[in-house]
Amino acid sequence: MKKIAYVGVIAAGSLALAACGGDDAATAASANPITQAEVEAAQIAWGEGIVAIGATFTEEGDYSARASEHIATHYAYGDDATILFKPTLAAEDQFRETTEEALSYFVGTEGTEDGGFAIKPYTAVAWDNNGTVISESGDMAVAMGNYMFTDTDGGVTKVEYSFAYEKDENGDLKIVLHHSSLPFSAG
Repeated sequence: MKKIAYVGVIAAGSLALAACGGDDAATAASANPITQAEVEAAQIAWGEGIVAIGATFTEEGDYSARASEHIATHYAYGDDATILFKPTLAAEDQFRETTEEALSYFVGTEGTEDGGFAIKPYTAVAWDNNGTVISESGDMAVAMGNYMFTDTDGGVTKVEYSFAYEKDENGDLKIVLHHSSLPFSAG
């Protein structure tokens, strides 16, 4: 079931905008506001990127380079931007403020808790959006729901997520907030 809500989030959008680029991003957003279709396309592309990283690993290719490309394509790291990334399988290093920390999460780093989430590998990522909020100015979108990761044995892992997006100077959506977690289990 897909639920979509458009609600003004001026304060949150303004705060994130200030942290991630200032007036240039606001000007670009007002001329080209984020749409629901762009958010859904960004989600699909992100999932395809996770699958591609795992496939590259399986084929013994340069999966680290593929993951670096994925991060550069989908996340707003760089240019002094603040990225809030709390991945699912992180307990010791819960927050990933840098590209290097994000890369470690996706492909693993020996001697850390990072086993390489994206190199499991997965064959599909399906999204079930509970809702999407797009700011009145169109400069930020926040989506929340579940995404399901299908592994090579056909097993599906359901994960809860919240993603926030802003457009870069080229008009491409970039993730500025990524929080995911496994659903609560009472026992």
